[in-house]
Amino acid sequence: MKIGPKFKIARRLGAPIFEKTQTVKFAQSQARKESVGKKFSRPKSEYGLSLIEKQKARLTYGLSERQFRGYVDKALASTNPTQKLFAFLETRLDNVLFRTGLAKTRSQARQAATHGHTTVNGRRVDVPSVHLRVGDMVGLRESSAQSVLFAEVNERMRSLTAPAWLEVNPENRTAKVVGEPVLEGVQNVFDLRVVLEFYNK
Repeated sequence: MKIGPKFKIARRLGAPIFEKTQTVKFAQSQARKESVGKKFSRPKSEYGLSLIEKQKARLTYGLSERQFRGYVDKALASTNPTQKLFAFLETRLDNVLFRTGLAKTRSQARQAATHGHTTVNGRRVDVPSVHLRVGDMVGLRESSAQSVLFAEVNERMRSLTAPAWLEVNPENRTAKVVGEPVLEGVQNVFDLRVVLEFYNK
């Protein structure tokens, strides 16, 4: 999915939703914009604020509106919509590749999966939206592991702190799903409860 100018989008949404905008320089730029904006901008409506939260969540995971709406609809049919939506988003193959360090960014993770560089339980998978379950093992194909694209994987996996529901093995370049992702406190730059309210109106 083509997203567009990431710095411009992140500034408009007021959050570092892309990996390339998670820098001190961007934070300082955003702080200056907010200080000036308070003087000249009108306060956003409740709808406008909800729309921003939705866009933050959707673009953080790099999903189209159709994909994201599909997850929302399934989540709303559950007993705990907020937790269910979070689980849908987090257990995607591309997100797990990113969370464990097997890919540097979610964009790279989608590309790696789409090109068939990854495996799930030893079998080649080329669909980044595949949902992983407890016990699933993710890794790189043997023919792809030595590619320049994954040259820094071992070091990145060692330095990265993966979520508690993922178990990382840098030596083997694998990761295992050992639990369910749980949304606790303020973990993201977006509020999924507000997102669900946006769609549930």
